Amino acid sequence: MSTAGHDPLPIAPVPVGEILERELQARGWTQADFAVVLDRPTQFVSEIINGKKEITRDSAAQLGAALGHTAEYWLNHQDQHLLVEQSRNPQTQVRLDEVRRRARLNDKGPIQLLKRRGFLTGSSLEELEAEVMDLFELDSLEDEPDIAAAARRANPREDLSGLQRVWVACVRKRARQALPQAQYSESALLALAESLAKKLKSAEDFRDLEEQFSEVGVRLVYVEAFPGAKIDGCAMFVGGVPVIGLSGRGKRLDKVLFTLLHEVAHLLLRHVDADRLIVESLDGENGSQSDQEQEANSKAGHLCFSNGFPAAPPRISASWVNEVAVALGVAHIVVVGQLQHRGRLDWRTSLVKDAPSVNSALQAWK
Repeated sequence: MSTAGHDPLPIAPVPVGEILERELQARGWTQADFAVVLDRPTQFVSEIINGKKEITRDSAAQLGAALGHTAEYWLNHQDQHLLVEQSRNPQTQVRLDEVRRRARLNDKGPIQLLKRRGFLTGSSLEELEAEVMDLFELDSLEDEPDIAAAARRANPREDLSGLQRVWVACVRKRARQALPQAQYSESALLALAESLAKKLKSAEDFRDLEEQFSEVGVRLVYVEAFPGAKIDGCAMFVGGVPVIGLSGRGKRLDKVLFTLLHEVAHLLLRHVDADRLIVESLDGENGSQSDQEQEANSKAGHLCFSNGFPAAPPRISASWVNEVAVALGVAHIVVVGQLQHRGRLDWRTSLVKDAPSVNSALQAWK
């Protein structure tokens, strides 16, 4: 945070008007005489001397030309005096302190965005500061947020960005508001995950997922992606309860499904604990993925296609895709997405036309 507001200032700088008046007296000039020299009205000189008018760059240059000083000389004297006066003004200092506090809040996250999303509701600075500390679970705004999660991101080689940390904090806060009453069951979660690809064939099928996960002791949370955050999902423990967060950034049914299965895989593979942050890639090549990322991807693929995925013919047609989807009991777009992921279909293929977006269904979650 900048400390410019605490730089030392002269104890008692002389008002610039007083300096000008001394200069005129030393020369034996009246204000009217000096006004003629400047080719300005006498009132102009009078107002500067009486502190009713500030010196501009133009008038500072004229004063310098007439009295043998530089323009900077006059502007610096004026600025020093005004800054000292400002530092002694209680109302001004209150306003500046509020600016510092708002800046400190914005260092923690996008305050206006969080207010629009409903995570912050306070109208006063005191209320907002308390809400930000609650969101990040801080004892003081001087502390840094501590986020421990396994996050599936598009920038795998970097630490979590500020926006990503805020997103994860929002997931954690929303999770705490309604933790599942059911005991977490790893076997029940596995059974549920193995059924998802066949259950989720339309956007509407995502609406009751939150309840299904709650029944196996897992809190499922949707927090809409923040612009530029590049985060798709996370997995963590909150109050001893496993939590999965989805941003819906991929929108398409197959992308959100695979992100969900990927985060489930982290829980089943026990990659998540209270002390570790795992940073991962969304669509990175295997060479850029960690061992745990590859392991979670492999587990997610098995959860989606427990009996394996059929070999694709040299030329992939819409009819073949439909036949495979029916045989596997999954949505058409899930097959298309798998073929794209394997490099067998271009990402711009016409087979993705009218692919369902699930974000409206995710918004129905608590």
